[in-house]
Amino acid sequence: MQNILAALSELIGGEKSTPMSQAIVFVHGAFVTPACWDPFKGYFESRGYTCLAPAWPHKDRSVEELRSNPPAGLSGLGIQEIVAHYQRIIEDLDAPPILIGHSYGGLFVQMLLDRGLGSAGVAINPAPPKGVLPFHPSTVRSLLPVLLTPFGWRRTVILSPSQFNYAFVNALPEYEQTQVYKAFVTRETGRIFFQSALMPFNRASYVNFDNSTRAPLLITAGSKDQIVPPQMNRVNYRRYRHSQAVTDFKEFEGRCHWIIAQPGWEEVAEYVEGWLNRVLPQP
Repeated sequence: MQNILAALSELIGGEKSTPMSQAIVFVHGAFVTPACWDPFKGYFESRGYTCLAPAWPHKDRSVEELRSNPPAGLSGLGIQEIVAHYQRIIEDLDAPPILIGHSYGGLFVQMLLDRGLGSAGVAINPAPPKGVLPFHPSTVRSLLPVLLTPFGWRRTVILSPSQFNYAFVNALPEYEQTQVYKAFVTRETGRIFFQSALMPFNRASYVNFDNSTRAPLLITAGSKDQIVPPQMNRVNYRRYRHSQAVTDFKEFEGRCHWIIAQPGWEEVAEYVEGWLNRVLPQP
C-alpha cells in the first residue's frame, strides 16, 4: 500500500521520499584530538554519511591549549569514563550509528558494541581489550616513557617527537613526521595506559568476546604499526572466534599506526566503506 501511495504522489508532482543519511560516530585515540579524523570525515561525508567526531572528555579544545595548558579534568581520566561519555552521545542519536575508532578509539568501539550500541563497528589498529596482552617488545618500547612517568596514572603525559615518531609515524618521511607532531600531538591522561598495562588486575577494558548479539565488527592492522603491532590485532580478532556475530579482519601492508591519515589513507577508507556496504542492510 505504501508503495502505491508513493507512486501516486510522484505522479501528481509530489517528491519521492529518500532515506535518512546514515550517521557515523568517529572515536579518536590517545595523544590527538578529533582533527585526526578530518580526511575520513571528508571522505564519508562526500558519500552521503552524516559524520560526528566528538572529543574525549576535556579534549574539546585546540592542540596548542591541550599541549601547554591541559584542563585539570584530563588528569586521571579513565577508560570507563571515556566509554560512558561516548555511550551518552550515541544514545542521544535517533538511530544506531556506525562506530569507527582508531587506536584507543578502536578499543572503545569494541566496548560500545559489546554494550549493544551501534549498527556496525570498525576498530582501526585498536588498543587491546582485556585478554589481549600488550607486551609486544615494540609496544613496551613505545609506552615505556609514559609508564615510567612518576605518578603518571594521575597526571597528563606526552610523547617527545622522537618517541612519537617511533610509535605512531615510523613509516613516514622525517619532514612529515615533524609536521604531524606539530599539528596533532597533545598531552594525554596517563591513567588509560596504566589501566592497559595492568589489565590482568582490572576490568577497565573488558569486552565479552563471546557476545553473539552485538553488531558486525571489522578489525584492521598495519604491517608497520609499532605501538599496536599486527600480531596483537590478530590475537584480538581471534578472541572473537566463539561469537556468532560477524567479525572480520584486514591487514594493510606498509601502514603504520597513523593509518587514518598516512598518505594512501584512501585505500583504508574505501575498504571500510566496502565492508560496511556488505554487512549493513541497504536502503
